[in-house]
Amino acid sequence: MRAIAVLTSGGDAPGMNAAIRAVTRRAIDHGLVVHGVRRGYDGLVRGDFQRLEARDVGGILHRGGTILGSARSLEFKTREGQQRAIASLEAEGISALVVIGGNGSQAGASALARLGFPVVGVASTIDNDLFGSDPSIGADTAVNVTLEALDRLRTTGASHHRAHIVETMGRDFGYLGLMAGIAGGAEVISIPEAEVSPDEIAARLRDASARGKTHSIVVVAEGCTYDAAAVARHFEEREAEIGFLVRLTILGHVVRGGTPTAYDRLLATRLGVAAVDALSVGERGVLCGAFGQQIRKTPLGEAAETKKELDLEMIRLAQVLAR
Repeated sequence: MRAIAVLTSGGDAPGMNAAIRAVTRRAIDHGLVVHGVRRGYDGLVRGDFQRLEARDVGGILHRGGTILGSARSLEFKTREGQQRAIASLEAEGISALVVIGGNGSQAGASALARLGFPVVGVASTIDNDLFGSDPSIGADTAVNVTLEALDRLRTTGASHHRAHIVETMGRDFGYLGLMAGIAGGAEVISIPEAEVSPDEIAARLRDASARGKTHSIVVVAEGCTYDAAAVARHFEEREAEIGFLVRLTILGHVVRGGTPTAYDRLLATRLGVAAVDALSVGERGVLCGAFGQQIRKTPLGEAAETKKELDLEMIRLAQVLAR
């Protein structure tokens, strides 16, 4: 193995750049040439590579997003596109690939591994829904950005006797809404795994108002059947009934941006180094993930195809604390 490539794919996550930096410098430490792939699998199919030296990844540790870019690729989803991607790698003299990303990205990595190309994945998604790592790169930053928004809304809500309905990211996995909601003291947390109906939300808000609360926060994860906008519409003519003025806030992609936390920088660094070390000893077709202080390897196929489950105890805890 003389040269490796690294790509970022799927939704960007704070800490991706720290992982690129770690992969690059660890690979150089092993005496390897490193190529970055521009714009994810789309760039891989087209052979869009750039040589990465130690100085090329300087000053990126604190930056969110990804310096390599990311893009969807319909062509790569086909067998022909995957074979073209491998041909591009081999034409450049690249003998292994590190893929930094979430479920879809690791499914792509698994497809390349099945075709015989050496690939190692690095778990990176703000949704924290990827099996094989808990948490994944970007999740800690996303929780903290969401929490900051909840804290700010609570301040203004208390001044105006308002209930803020807040939509969090997370696709169909309620991790972000659950963690930020618990940490932010939300009165109601509705996530796909434990959805709360608009009528039940109304009952809880009435109860909060009757107990003398001057404000309330309702967290609704984007994957719920009744999304935040639907919940807010439910209250349009019922504000007097529930005792609060209702305002809607959809956080959206602001949660992806910003500076990665210290935790995410360290996690990304550890996983990036682990990916290169795995390749150096002949490990292939695995995802590098973290569980506490331990780095674990999960087969890429298992990581991409296994549904991750939320800790039910945390859901029960949220229900107790929201009273």
